[in-house]
Amino acid sequence: MRHPRTVMSAVVGLGFGLAAALGAAPAIASSPAPAAPPAASEAHAGYTSDSRSHESAAANKAFFEAVAKSVARKRAENPGTQAVTIVYSTANAPSFRTEISSSARIWNSSVSNVRLQEGSNADFAYYEGNDPSGSYAGTDGHGNGYIFLDHAQNQQYDSTRVTAHETGHVLGLPDHYSGPCSELMSGGGPGPSCTNPYPNANERSRVNHLWQNGFAVALARSGS
Repeated sequence: MRHPRTVMSAVVGLGFGLAAALGAAPAIASSPAPAAPPAASEAHAGYTSDSRSHESAAANKAFFEAVAKSVARKRAENPGTQAVTIVYSTANAPSFRTEISSSARIWNSSVSNVRLQEGSNADFAYYEGNDPSGSYAGTDGHGNGYIFLDHAQNQQYDSTRVTAHETGHVLGLPDHYSGPCSELMSGGGPGPSCTNPYPNANERSRVNHLWQNGFAVALARSGS
C-alpha cells in the first residue's frame, strides 16, 4: 500500500536521498494495514548535506531528547531498574521486522550503556510507507519519536544499513554524509554499494557517552 507523503517536523533525514524514491516498492503481506506516521511540520535533511543541515542537527537533538525523556520517565516510576532500555514498536512497519530486529542486535552488541528491545509501552515506533524524501527519524511535535522507513529507498540501498542508520538517531547520533562507508551515520553518502550496517569505534563511543551522561540529565529532569 502507499501512504501519502507525511510532512515532517524535526525530521532527521537519513541522507539516503530523494533518488531512492524512484525504485519499486516491495509487496506487503496481506495483514492489517500499518498506520501512517504522525503528521509533523517541515524540517529535514535530504540525501546530502545542504543549507538545512542546521535543521537536521536540531531535529536529531529533539529526537534523542524525546526518547531519553520517555525512558527516563519509566525509570523514575521504577527506580530499581538498573539497565537503560529503549523499547520500540514494529506494529506499523511489519515489512521491516527482520531488518529492525537485525539493527537492534547490531546496536546491542556494539554498545554497553543502552539496549534496544521490542515491546509494549514503546519509547518510539517504526513506520513504513512511500515518501519521496526517503527514510527519516523525527518527532511528531508532541514529544514522541518515530522512524519512517521508505519502501523504494530500502530497495535501492541496503535495508539493514538504512534501518541501523536511522536507529542511530534514536541513540543520539547525527548525520555525517561526507563520512566513509565504515561510518554508519554517513548514510547514503558513500552510495548504494555501501552495505555496512555497523557503527565504527567513534560512533560506539559517542553512544555510550551519551547514554551515560546525557541520560543522567534526562533522568534528573524527569524527577523534578
